[in-house]
Formats: sequence, structure tokens, C-alpha cells
Amino acid sequence: MNYVKYLTLTALTCLVASAQSFTPAQAEKIVHSGIAYVKQNGMDKMVLQATLPHGVFHVGTGSELYLFVYDQKGKAIANGFQTELVGTSRWDVKDADGKYQVREFIKTAKTKGNGWVDYKFLNPITKTVEPKAT
Repeated sequence: MNYVKYLTLTALTCLVASAQSFTPAQAEKIVHSGIAYVKQNGMDKMVLQATLPHGVFHVGTGSELYLFVYDQKGKAIANGFQTELVGTSRWDVKDADGKYQVREFIKTAKTKGNGWVDYKFLNPITKTVEPKAT
């Protein structure tokens, strides 16, 4: 498997700017660093770093800007903010407005190569629905 292509198709759109205090350029920089990390260290080490709650792919307190990875079928491969999601399918999960956000991440990556998906996110810490850009 071409892991760089795999990472690009999933991670380019699977980066979260929760507090909206980070720029798209900062988010894109983390994605590019994830791709470079895979090339240098391999996919397994990148997944480990992306899954650590305070790994190298987190900016801020860990929930504001971070890398997470899904495979092309919607399975969570890495997520340092919600580690309990790793290994689960998120294909059929909808946001508060009924949007299948993971399907949209994958569709955007496959059809455009990169881009952003806006959706609503139930913050597990604050228990409030927040706007999110991925």
C-alpha cells in the first residue's frame, strides 16, 4: 500500500481547528508534517504520535488543533483527542445537523485532493455542540 497516498486521502481533510483560533495555514502545516513524518519514520510511528494525547501533531492544549486519520472506509486510525474512537467505524455517524462528516472528509479528499468540511461537533469535554472545520 502507498502509505503517503493513504495518509493524504485521509489526513488532508481530517485536521481539526476546534476553537477557530488557528489558521487554515497552521492546520495544513500539521498535515504536511504528518506526511513528511510518514516518509521518514513510517506509518505506524506517525499513527502512534497522532494518537498520543499530547503527541507531536497537537497544537494548543490538545483539543484545539490536531491531526487525526481515517481510512477510506471511515475507520478511525488515529485520534489523540478522542483515543476511544481509534479502531471504530465512523462512517454512519452524523453531526447535529444530520451531516455524515466522515463521509464528507473522504469524499472531499477523493474528489478534490484536499479541502475543508464544516460540521457540528459535540465536544466531549464541554458537552456543547460547536462548529468545527476539518
